[in-house]
Amino acid sequence: MQKLIVQHFQNMLKKIKISNGVDVAKLIDHTNINPKARAEDIKKTCAEAIKYNFRGVDVRPKWVKLVKKEVKGTDIKVIVLIDPPMGLSSFQERLRVCKKARADGADELDVVMNIVDLKYERYNKIIKDLKTISKILPTKVIIGSGYLTDEEIKKASEIVKEAGAFCVKTATEKDPLERRELEEKARHLKIMKEAVPRLFIKASAQIRTLEDVKKMVRAGADIIGTSSGVEIIKNL
Repeated sequence: MQKLIVQHFQNMLKKIKISNGVDVAKLIDHTNINPKARAEDIKKTCAEAIKYNFRGVDVRPKWVKLVKKEVKGTDIKVIVLIDPPMGLSSFQERLRVCKKARADGADELDVVMNIVDLKYERYNKIIKDLKTISKILPTKVIIGSGYLTDEEIKKASEIVKEAGAFCVKTATEKDPLERRELEEKARHLKIMKEAVPRLFIKASAQIRTLEDVKKMVRAGADIIGTSSGVEIIKNL
């Protein structure tokens, strides 16, 4: 299933022109992971996704049912962030949250790799965890590239591929890379793309302008995670 998903997205991306507003929108996972978000905030995020035809809406687990209801009848994907910011929950808890997200209507998981396990080279443990999760729903794995060395970024990306996820993602909340360090994020994307050229790459955190999007795409990003999608499209 994951291979078919990747092939579908690759075919779609061949047609994308970064200068076209609708096409740029289809790169964007419109994101609202603010822990203080209220139902009306999530509904607004969904309404924006529908208006601008974004690729998906990315939220915390508690909002999956609401997002599924709000985007019903569209092709907008319901995406759920799992275990931020470092992926430190137990395997059983991660599994429980992922299965509930599927039951609530999620289409994709954005799950954080256990970054501490990666640092301590507990690779088999990570692979077992992610292999199981990737069988639940199409999965993007967040590696927290800002915490990692170049070699760790490469290794993490290879683990994501081995686990059967379709996409490797740079970061989520509390990304240690600041906005002024987007060039460093772009460099990380290039390492990821070189390590796993057949996987999708998602760039996220601190991406706020059309120029930021262009920079990430040039570096290898296939998907953009941002809460600034509306502002990006308005500036085309």
